[in-house]
Amino acid sequence: MAYELIISEKPSAAKKLAEALADGKPVQKKQASVSWWLLSHNKKDLVIAAAAGHLYGVAEKGDRTYQYPVYDIEWKPNAEVDKNSAFSKKYITVLKKLAKDATSFTVATDYDIEGETIGLNIIRFICKQKDANRMKFSTLTKDELRDSYTNKQKTLDWGQANAGETRHFLDWMYGINLSRALMASIKAAGSFKVLSIGRVQGPALKMVIDREKEIAAFTPEPYWQIELQSEKDKKEIVAWHATDKFWKEDEAKTAFGKAKEAKDATVKKVDAKSFKQQPPHPFDLGSLQTEAYRCFKIKPKQTLEVAQKLYTDGSISYPRTSSQKLPAKLGYKKILTALSKNKDYASLAGDILKLKTLKPNEGKKSDPAHPAIHPTGQPVKGKDWDLKIYDLIVKRFLATFAEPATRETVTAHLDANTEPFVAKGTRTTAPGWHLYYAPYVNLKEEELPKLQENESLPITKLDLHEKETQPPKRYTQSSIINELEKRNLGTKATRADVVEALFKRNYVKGDANIEGTELGMEMVKILEKHSPEIIDEALTRQFEEEMEEIQAQKKNGEQILNTAKKELDKLLAKFKKNEKEVGEELIAAYREEQDMMNTLGPCIKCKQGTIKVTFSKKTRKRFCGCDRYPDCDQTYPLPQKGMIQPTDKQCEHCQAPMIMIGSGRRKQLVCINNECPQKLKEEKDAQQEADAEGTCKICPKCEKKLVLRKSVYGAFWGCSGFPKCRHTEPANGNHKSKDKK
Repeated sequence: MAYELIISEKPSAAKKLAEALADGKPVQKKQASVSWWLLSHNKKDLVIAAAAGHLYGVAEKGDRTYQYPVYDIEWKPNAEVDKNSAFSKKYITVLKKLAKDATSFTVATDYDIEGETIGLNIIRFICKQKDANRMKFSTLTKDELRDSYTNKQKTLDWGQANAGETRHFLDWMYGINLSRALMASIKAAGSFKVLSIGRVQGPALKMVIDREKEIAAFTPEPYWQIELQSEKDKKEIVAWHATDKFWKEDEAKTAFGKAKEAKDATVKKVDAKSFKQQPPHPFDLGSLQTEAYRCFKIKPKQTLEVAQKLYTDGSISYPRTSSQKLPAKLGYKKILTALSKNKDYASLAGDILKLKTLKPNEGKKSDPAHPAIHPTGQPVKGKDWDLKIYDLIVKRFLATFAEPATRETVTAHLDANTEPFVAKGTRTTAPGWHLYYAPYVNLKEEELPKLQENESLPITKLDLHEKETQPPKRYTQSSIINELEKRNLGTKATRADVVEALFKRNYVKGDANIEGTELGMEMVKILEKHSPEIIDEALTRQFEEEMEEIQAQKKNGEQILNTAKKELDKLLAKFKKNEKEVGEELIAAYREEQDMMNTLGPCIKCKQGTIKVTFSKKTRKRFCGCDRYPDCDQTYPLPQKGMIQPTDKQCEHCQAPMIMIGSGRRKQLVCINNECPQKLKEEKDAQQEADAEGTCKICPKCEKKLVLRKSVYGAFWGCSGFPKCRHTEPANGNHKSKDKK
């Protein structure tokens, strides 16, 4: 049987394609848990199969040498490059089998640089073809997928394909060669440690450390402000001296002294100005990541993961876009009508549909591949973060069509014994788009009472505040993404991964604010001294701009790679001259950082020592104990898996150090002391509850008894069949039980 083979990026997308294109019901086939679909479309036989993301990765030709520099590279199946990608081998096997009888080929991976690279490698290495048809779509809705198939391109997008391949080669050459240089230097100094640095990672780290240097070098400057408080009609009025900041204390005290002699403040003038506040722009990926962090504290990488799932489920459009535009061909009315059938958005979407014209307030940024992120109208599947991100996207979409909001700022000029003060209040007089973007509107409502000129107001309080100028703020999870975008470092799809890599290598730390670790600061210091080009953003930015020219088919990838090789040769030769010195400095920095990471807090037993993480040579397990051993034998058990981070907190119940265990949504702050009074109380309460019920708690998996245990997390019920059965339940949960025997 001859057929056209359509290749999607992921299995879930293949299913969507099959359901959209099939004239009847598609037939699902399976081999080694890999599915593909047989169907008929307009009397033509189609087979739709999927990859599992990248099936091929860049690797050194031949055996891995660990030498540098190395430029002899090629594409290899990911299963051969990374043991964690062994599962991808079965997808290659299935695609090879299906490609044998195919008479034509169509790539239907995500329409971006990465998707094009995935499709190109499948076409040339698996299908043994030089080119293929290309479907282009931004949502996985039936209508758009059918239209995309009807109007598919006759060739791959070679601009995207060449840019994608060049980027992979360039990132590999920089990442591998620079990382090997770092590890070789440590080896030359007589040690071993896995370190990494990359083309974008280096400049990104320098950004964080430069901010740390600014903060450390900052000298606060004192200034003074005078605050006057009054009230009218039971509404508080807060006014500040018109000078705002006094930089000389004597001038501030003189003004304060004069104002203090007045019992009342006279209203000299009242100005009221109304202004229109335009609706927000539609989301591109960067602004979605920023807003999700502001509203929910969801990190950029996690926001992208959630958005990608919502796209694959068909609920939103493709998220990896830099566009702030919603072209009319999307069919605004159709999307809004679909949203109006959802009880959560029925009223809001219905009101937007009543508008005479539907015109979104678009931003300046555009993307040739995809529109701004928007809902499709299909119901969302998921929970927690899925629902939050979806709600944010829907509300933003609705708000872009709404009327501007009207805000009014009232400024009152007051006089207190000839000292001028200013009180301001801003309120919303017509909410406009605010109604549609609630509860995510980030505005304060500060309304002044109605004031008349020459009116006297009683001074209820007058304060002279002594303050200091503040250092620059540290980057947050969202602001660093925005800064990377401003500097044109990385891409919309890779910036979150770059930041994540800095955390994984322990170069930076912190949740709300990103702070450079000792290792990160020393890394930048060492590189600035020996090879500043590694962390120089100018060259990285140049490569990003040239990559865009490849995508526009104005430049050749080979030229850029040749330039990169020459630059790498120069800086690696320079690095090699100081190899041992660099290694010794890196080892010292790493040991200092490890000591800090292993220091948990003061010992509550001897009051003199410090609790540190250590490893038992006999059991090869980690625990923590006092560093004054054997004079002090205080120890505490620790979980054997998961990340452990020290904090500066002490338990309020026993004063033992508190540690942060885990990462992401599973992160938990716990006391290290298993004998903590609070933990013992929880254990006692759980046992009393069980005794009062007169029942025996039973494991729902193997039906053996559950026994009360305790750990650093506190009391919990664990199966008595451990380690064969590892079922656990919280001590205060609802449990399956049986009568005691």
